[in-house]
Amino acid sequence: MDLIAAWFSHLNDTTGINFTVFYDPFDRARFAHGFLVTLQLCGVTIIGSVLVGIFGAWGQGARSIWRRRFVQAYIQMFRNTPPLVQVYFFYFGLSALLPTVKDAIGNAHPLIGGFIWASISLICFAGAFNVEIFRSGIEAIPHSTIEAAEALGYTRLQTYRHIVLPLGLRICMPALTNNLVNLIKTTPLAYAIAVPELLYVSNQIWSDNENVPEMMILLFFIYIALVGLLVFAMHAWEKSLRVPGLGK
Repeated sequence: MDLIAAWFSHLNDTTGINFTVFYDPFDRARFAHGFLVTLQLCGVTIIGSVLVGIFGAWGQGARSIWRRRFVQAYIQMFRNTPPLVQVYFFYFGLSALLPTVKDAIGNAHPLIGGFIWASISLICFAGAFNVEIFRSGIEAIPHSTIEAAEALGYTRLQTYRHIVLPLGLRICMPALTNNLVNLIKTTPLAYAIAVPELLYVSNQIWSDNENVPEMMILLFFIYIALVGLLVFAMHAWEKSLRVPGLGK
């Protein structure tokens, strides 16, 4: 680690190419913290949006017309508005309606912090697309398969859990992968409400050191790596789930 730091420090001294995150302990610590926050935000929103998609697709097939209308209204609301507007709606709109809490010295703070609001808004945004993605996979399953499950005495929930969802997931995996990739690329919007993720801390670093090109190059390749890892994992999962004759 010391050799890497010394090399980047020498690179700055000789060429002016200034990657402070590799040789300056303060910049390295806050950049590492921003990277960790980005990973947490990606993990929470991916899991949350997939769960929303699963339960939303289940709700679309409910017998209750009001439940189906609620799911449809949710989809139209979050699919047809910009994600940045949604982030602001939650953080500046809904947050203002909630009570505040006071810290040890009496300063008032929002009841829910920026990270949670960013997670909620991104989950709702990506979840709306995931509902339709799961619905497309479910509707591609032959109706005779569902009838066979019902003939065996499966309830609607059992049919969904054990037959419809597993088969539908296999069909909709490519579309789901695309939406999760888009979700990772949308997480920097948390910067707008001061969540200390990668873009936010990078802005602080390049403001202090005037090394905008270096930080943007670093950000560019980090997001390529994050998306590449997700795509690799999703393709491996898709390959492991393949059933001969299904979706071919």
